[in-house]
Amino acid sequence: MVKAAIFGGSFDPPHKGHQSIVQNALERLDIDRLIVLPAFLNPFKKSSLASPEKRALWCHILFDDLEGAEVSEYEIRAEKPVYTSQSIRHFQKFYDVRYLIIGADNLASITKWHDFEWINSIITWVVIARKNHPIETKMLQKKVILSLDIPVSSTDIRDDLRLDMIDARIRDDVEKTLQQKGQE
Repeated sequence: MVKAAIFGGSFDPPHKGHQSIVQNALERLDIDRLIVLPAFLNPFKKSSLASPEKRALWCHILFDDLEGAEVSEYEIRAEKPVYTSQSIRHFQKFYDVRYLIIGADNLASITKWHDFEWINSIITWVVIARKNHPIETKMLQKKVILSLDIPVSSTDIRDDLRLDMIDARIRDDVEKTLQQKGQE
């Protein structure tokens, strides 16, 4: 069976850090496929900058041509927030899901995730280390730490208009989306 990792998130917007994560994971993890999984809406959030469809489009533009990567609209097609455990169960029908890639900022609330104990028992967590985010992983049964070379977050981009951290292929559309949201 095809060995896979899931990299889910809001990707609101996807940035060079996300691209670096995908590239590093493909190179360093024992996987055949990396599933980039934009969320319809993170269960811990109330809204997003861009529509789910726009965020999916941005991910397709950035990752579809990358060998070993696959963008899935599984959560977006649900048209509601989807728990990570549900997504893992879905992809287990087609892949040997071995890894779940998360940012270190998720560690503070990870034990509150739906079915955390089950997820924790079946996968290896790939934690992306970021500056100013403590790495407390004692609650994780199996883990790999990957350092992110590009210090940026989608929040930084939305708050500070850090468009230099957006791939040129989607930069104009991201800027337009940010400007439209700023006028609302």
